[in-house]
Amino acid sequence: MLNLEFKGRDIVSIEDFSREEINYILNISRSMEPLASKGSDMLKGKILATLFFEPSTRTRLSFETAMLKLGGAVIGFAEAEVASVRKGENLADTIRTVENYADVIALRHPLDGAAKLAAEFSKVPILNAGSGSEEHPTQALMDLYTMQKEKGKIDGLKIALVGDLRYGRTVHSLAYALSLYDIKLYLISPESLKMRKEVIHAVENKISVVEGTDLEEVIPQIDVLYVTRIQKERFPDAAEYAKVKGTYKIDLKLLKNAKKDLIILHPLPRLDEIAAEVDATPQARYFQQVWNGIVVRMALLALVLGAVK
Repeated sequence: MLNLEFKGRDIVSIEDFSREEINYILNISRSMEPLASKGSDMLKGKILATLFFEPSTRTRLSFETAMLKLGGAVIGFAEAEVASVRKGENLADTIRTVENYADVIALRHPLDGAAKLAAEFSKVPILNAGSGSEEHPTQALMDLYTMQKEKGKIDGLKIALVGDLRYGRTVHSLAYALSLYDIKLYLISPESLKMRKEVIHAVENKISVVEGTDLEEVIPQIDVLYVTRIQKERFPDAAEYAKVKGTYKIDLKLLKNAKKDLIILHPLPRLDEIAAEVDATPQARYFQQVWNGIVVRMALLALVLGAVK
């Protein structure tokens, strides 16, 4: 029998969840839509701590908005320089301190493995808001929710992940999640930014995977185009970044060969990989994604805090 108990559970890796559990989260997210508009006191008296050791706009504000819309409160910091880590405090001690102040912790950290480490020390649920270049599970869940909401399904879709597939933690989590569905996955990137081998090995036996470098070749076939920026901050060598910067450009010329009902997603922020002219097209769905992030994180907070079952 499937155990759908989420109370007290950490959200560290999308690989920790079955398809049934993910579908359940998506269903709860849908039920949060009206609450996101009118508000709720579901989590009144509960406190979320947002510990962001890396810059963030959307993810941090999305978590905070989700908690506030459910009647809870928020504490935390948005950069490591204002925290005791500047004095040399290690992550484990920070977590063991903050768990006394909060009922749940959303953590973003530049080091791989940080969220997993935090979960080992924390007595309250840890929600991974981005751990190094590893994973970003709550982003993957909002991406799935957007696909399901916009296309009416996930099974049967042809989905292309484009851009920085090596360092982009959002695409790692999304690939793991998509491997639980009946989809065809296209991985389009420069050779130096190909999807990590461990991700490929985890998904290629479950779904059809096509790797390539030419976006124009696959654009007529796909239903979902998921674009990521080339992440300058994760390159150890500035010269290597310069070689791949601006490799892909989503513009009206490219979209002439796309399906009319294609949807374009992006975890944001974008640089120059999607032209501003695309924003007015019916295919653009990346700003709707932002709203969807609120309802999905509302669902996750309500689930791990036991407000819904």
